[in-house]
Amino acid sequence: MSFALYILGLAVLLGGIAWALITAGLAVTYVAIACLIVAGIGIMMAVSRTRAKDPPS
Repeated sequence: MSFALYILGLAVLLGGIAWALITAGLAVTYVAIACLIVAGIGIMMAVSRTRAKDPPS
C-alpha cells in the first residue's frame, strides 16, 4: 500500500512539473526528458523505501 501512495504522489508531482514547464513555454521534448528523469528517480526512491527488509541470518 505504501508503494502505491509513493507512485500516486509521483504522478501528481510529474503532472505539476509537466504543466509548469509547458506553461513556461518549454518544448515538449524537454518536458518529456525532465519527466522521465524525475519518474526514474521517484520509482527508485519508492522501491528502496518500501521493499521488504532482508531477514537476519
